[in-house]
Amino acid sequence: VQLQASGGGLVQPGGSLRLSCIASGFTLDVYTIGWFRQAPGKEREAVSCTTSSINAIYYTESVKGRFTISIDSSNNTAYLQMNNLHPEDTALYYCAAGFRNRARCRVTGTASSDYTYWGQGTQVTVSS
Repeated sequence: VQLQASGGGLVQPGGSLRLSCIASGFTLDVYTIGWFRQAPGKEREAVSCTTSSINAIYYTESVKGRFTISIDSSNNTAYLQMNNLHPEDTALYYCAAGFRNRARCRVTGTASSDYTYWGQGTQVTVSS
């Protein structure tokens, strides 16, 4: 069972990136999928999550209208499309998968401690 995140990089403010999270050994769309980030000196925060089977979705306030989470069942991959990136979006981004009865994706957020499988992280740097 493995999650592999990719797609990070260096981008100018206002630019876009799409992060990918490929799952192997299990089927993504039966889990709750979360994207988290951690900037230097800061705690890990939940950026977005979704439980596709119940149409649950969450975005942290600072990314609403700019980021979009999705799952492509045909290639067992989760995505985080990030548009209009800001310097404060700079962080190491992680994808995670959790069992639906434990990792709850609520309109108020989601808890990283409830997720079972984690990708290795991909660095996003927004700078001019």
